[in-house]
Amino acid sequence: METPKINQKLVFLKHLLAILKLPYHFSLALLGAFIFGLPSRKLMVIAVTGTKGKSSVVELVGAILTEAGYKTAHSSTIHFKIGDSVERNLHKMTMPGRFFLQRFLRRAVSAGCTHAVIEMTSEGARQFRHKFISLDALIFTNLSPEHIESHGSYENYVAAKVSLARALERSRKKDKLLVVNRDDKEAKRFLDAFTTGRALAYSRQETGNPGISSDGVSFDWKTSDVPGTEKTSDVPGTSDVLRIRSKLPGEFNLYNILAAATFAHAAGVPVEKIKAGIERVRSIRGRAERVDAGQDFLAIVDYAHTPDSLEKLYQAFAGTYRICVLGNTGGGRDRWKRPVMAGIAERHCDEIILTNEDPYDEDPEGIIREMAAGITHKQPTLILERRAAIREALQRASKEDAVLITGKGTDPYIMGPRGSKEPWDDATVAMEELKRLRG
Repeated sequence: METPKINQKLVFLKHLLAILKLPYHFSLALLGAFIFGLPSRKLMVIAVTGTKGKSSVVELVGAILTEAGYKTAHSSTIHFKIGDSVERNLHKMTMPGRFFLQRFLRRAVSAGCTHAVIEMTSEGARQFRHKFISLDALIFTNLSPEHIESHGSYENYVAAKVSLARALERSRKKDKLLVVNRDDKEAKRFLDAFTTGRALAYSRQETGNPGISSDGVSFDWKTSDVPGTEKTSDVPGTSDVLRIRSKLPGEFNLYNILAAATFAHAAGVPVEKIKAGIERVRSIRGRAERVDAGQDFLAIVDYAHTPDSLEKLYQAFAGTYRICVLGNTGGGRDRWKRPVMAGIAERHCDEIILTNEDPYDEDPEGIIREMAAGITHKQPTLILERRAAIREALQRASKEDAVLITGKGTDPYIMGPRGSKEPWDDATVAMEELKRLRG
C-alpha cells in the first residue's frame, strides 16, 4: 500500500531536482560567455534546429560558405570543425555543456573564422546551452515526436525548439534571418516567435523536374521565387533557375539542400557558389552513408532515430531488395518507438535483423522483444551482438541488394549499464566485415 506514495515522492523529487538545475545551467552559460570574451559577437553565427536533417544542413551550409571563400567553423553531432581542423564528436551529445560552445567559438575566432554553423537541440536549449550566443540566423528543418520522456510531452519538446527562435528574436545582431520549412506543420510556431528581422520559408513547391533516387537528387530551383531574396549573381548568362544535382539520396536530402540554399541565397552568396557548394558534398558521415569495399550491393549506414526518418530512408531505397539491421531504440527513453519502428521495417524491408543499440541500464534482450512485438507478418532475426548482426546482413546480400544499417550513424559508443561504453562506429564495422567477406 506504500508503493504509490513512494512513487509520488520520487516524481516530486525528480521535478524539484530539474527545477534546481535551471539556475545552475544558466549560471554556467553566463560564466562561460564572459570567460571566453563573448566570442559569438565576432562571428556570423548560424544555428540549425529541428528533429531531422540538422547535421546534414550544417554540412551543406558549411560547404557553401567555404565555396564562397569564407573560413568556417561547424559544431554538430558528427564533428567539430574549425577551418581545416576536424575532431570527431565523442561526447554522445550534440551540444556539450561546461563552456564547450563558448570555448569552441573562441577557438574559431582565434583561427580567423568568419562564420560558425551550430547544430542546436531541444535538450541543449532546455539547459540554456544556447544562452549568450548571439545568433545571426536560425534554420528550422522539421519537427516530429522525439525525446518525449525527457521533455514530458510533445508540446514541451516543441516549446524548447521554438525558444531558439525567441533567442534569435532577442539577439542584438543586425540583419537577423529566420529560415523555416514551410511544409512542416510547426512552421507557423517559429514564424510567430520571430518578428524583428527577415523570415523566409522554403518548400518543395519551389522545385521543378525533381529526380529522387538512391543515387541522389536533382531539381530545378527557381531562386527568384524565394521570397525576400534577390538575384545575387553577376555572371553573364546566369539564369535565376539553378539545376542542382547532388549525390545525397532521398527526398529528405532535397529538403536539407533547400534549407541550406535558401539561407545562403538570402545571405548574399552568389548562386553559382551555392550550386558548387552543394554539389561538392558527395557524402555525409552517418547520414545515408555508403560503405563501399568494392561489393556489388549497397551497404548504407544512417542515424534514422525517429519513425519518420526511418520510413523516409527505406523509401529512398525503394525498388531494391532491402535487408535491414534495426536497432533504433536505446534504453531508458522513448519506449513507445520500439514496436513502431519495427512495424515500419516490416512494411518496407524484405528481411529484418533486430539488434542492440544503446541499452544503458535496460535489458537489451527485453528491448529487442519490445521491438519484435511490432512485427506481425514477417519473421525477424534477433541477433543481440551488433557486429554479428551487421555481418549476417552483409553475408545475406546479393547483387544489387541494399543493406540498411540504422540507429547509430556516427555515434561513437554503444552505451551499456552503469555508464559503461564500448567504442563504436557503424561504418567502420561494416567496412571491416565487408573486407572480411571479400577475403
